[in-house]
Amino acid sequence: MYTRSATAVAFSMPGGEASTTTVRARPIDMAHLARQTMGDRALEQEVLGLFVQQAVQVLDDILACNGQDCLRLAHGLKGSARSVGAFAIADCAEQIEDDPANKSAKRKLARLVGEVRDFIAAIGR
Repeated sequence: MYTRSATAVAFSMPGGEASTTTVRARPIDMAHLARQTMGDRALEQEVLGLFVQQAVQVLDDILACNGQDCLRLAHGLKGSARSVGAFAIADCAEQIEDDPANKSAKRKLARLVGEVRDFIAAIGR
């Protein structure tokens, strides 16, 4: 049973990893991010802030485009998402990259970006 808040989980151990929860329970793999930032919490916050700004902007652009532009945007988002540990977003962006007209994947991406935005806001408090 999941009983811990996102904030408690994110900051329960150095780098945000918690041994009692699975990585997939959170929209950001905080252990992965900690490895990328060498455990620097201030850098983690900065990187996450930049990522969420990019993800929101790119989402808007993906929802408004088709074809090659959509493919290019999805490809860039996929790489950024993987680098910060937002693996569900990366997987969804890859689906859009494979099929830029996939409306279902675009709706899913919008939901996932919202979850990440809310998660980052919660751990930033």
